[in-house]
Amino acid sequence: MLPADEHLMAAYAEGDMQAFEILYARHRDRILGYLFNRLRDRDEAEDVFQAVFAKLHAARDRYHEGIPFLPWIFTIARNALIDHLRRDRALGRHLSFTDDAGMGVADPRTPRRSIRDTLGELSSLSPAQREALALRFDQDLSFEDIAAQLQTSSGNARQLVSRAVRRLRAILTGKEV
Repeated sequence: MLPADEHLMAAYAEGDMQAFEILYARHRDRILGYLFNRLRDRDEAEDVFQAVFAKLHAARDRYHEGIPFLPWIFTIARNALIDHLRRDRALGRHLSFTDDAGMGVADPRTPRRSIRDTLGELSSLSPAQREALALRFDQDLSFEDIAAQLQTSSGNARQLVSRAVRRLRAILTGKEV
């Protein structure tokens, strides 16, 4: 039986490079896919991916085994992505990403939307709905894991995500109620 991610991360924090290699191999494709899905540029996704593991390395001493590893690494990935997008903006580059609205894999034919447009749409959701969407689609957590993070029932977590998706779908299709 393979060791849990949390045990591997704790071992890596103590200097076990083999533990790091297992974590890297186990989550590389998923994290890179997450970044590529949002950036739609392989080189940019790989740059951010490298930043994610550099940040993981820098934060390894602050990791506690009681923290679920997968949400922790995806929080690092999300923050690295945001940092990358802010840097692009500061450099005057056009800031856009593929709008999948957290509802699955984006269609490459989907027009790219500005962050400003999307943030306006997301701001119409409650903070709990935004958090539930991020946990479900950015970090790919189960409803049970979302419930644990939000300190609610799994049924309520499912309902938060469902209502948020319906609301976003209505906004994005212009059929807002």
